Amino acid sequence: MTLKERTDKALYLLKQLISIQSFSSEEDKTADAIQEWFKEFDIPFERIHNNVFAKNKHWDDAKPTLLLNSHHDTVKPNKAYTKDPFHPHIENGKLYGLGSNDAGGCLVSLLATFTHFYSRQDLNHNILMVASMEEESAGENSLRGLLPKLPKIDVAIVGEPTLMNLAIAEKGLIVFDAVVKGTPSHAAHPNDNNSIYNTIAVLDWFKNYRFNKTSEILGDVKMTVTQINAGSQHNVVPSQVDLVVDVRVNDAYTNREIADLLKATAPCEIQERGLKLNSSKIDKNHALVRSGLALGRKTYGSPTLSDQAALSCQSLKLGPGDSTRSHSADEFIYVHEIEEGIDLYIKLLESFLN
Repeated sequence: MTLKERTDKALYLLKQLISIQSFSSEEDKTADAIQEWFKEFDIPFERIHNNVFAKNKHWDDAKPTLLLNSHHDTVKPNKAYTKDPFHPHIENGKLYGLGSNDAGGCLVSLLATFTHFYSRQDLNHNILMVASMEEESAGENSLRGLLPKLPKIDVAIVGEPTLMNLAIAEKGLIVFDAVVKGTPSHAAHPNDNNSIYNTIAVLDWFKNYRFNKTSEILGDVKMTVTQINAGSQHNVVPSQVDLVVDVRVNDAYTNREIADLLKATAPCEIQERGLKLNSSKIDKNHALVRSGLALGRKTYGSPTLSDQAALSCQSLKLGPGDSTRSHSADEFIYVHEIEEGIDLYIKLLESFLN
């Protein structure tokens, strides 16, 4: 099969996926469409919930395993859309539609790549292809929940839009709930302990706090207050102000270290929601990275989170499309990016798997 034929088939599937609503936990119909891809190529597959996965034909338990993974759920379209998010159509070389860039283009390119290698007998790794659910919501049935049911994975490529450059590290995430307290009172009476006024100094602390450890690849830890809520009516000073704090963690810290540090130093009560979304990386001298560099691709550290956070093995984030288009209005991916993605994935693995 030629590259153009693979691209055409991948684009056909991508248009199908765009046309089907597949918000996190509602991906059953896109899972059905992905099953049809495997059926068309006579590839046995399994499905757990809305996760669809398959092994290469000549699987050998004695070989290490390479995971190819991307997701088929989407966020909900924002109100700034001017085009129908579920109407896939091409204008000026751009395929428009919800999930086209994040991460449909990556998914169909990986499926085409997996299909290319499926029957090969000379591979030094097994290949496990997983089209996963609930990535956007980090749900219980996402890749994290599926992993215990899969074979041991030694290295992974996670398909997310990177302009086909090599994201050799990815920041982790911790979400904190913080509380600034004060004395509740009637607004007409004096109150030197107003929780809202107390919040000014707390916000200033969060804005100016700097973590000591930086990362060669991922830079500094980034902490941002993203939500604030207080008060019920105009004449009542509330007893507390609730904040939500988003912390993007580099590979110089564990999530536990960040949580312990903030609990000890923050000028308010603070509690993490969870610590499972750790930073990820792959050795810059890993054979996958060297193969990508030989193809002229660049390395960088990614500030955005993906299913890499679920993996304990070394993993590389790589895919067609541009991360800055993700979750944007009138989302699109260039048609040529799909073709380039399939071509580069295949060339990368030709080098790595032989």
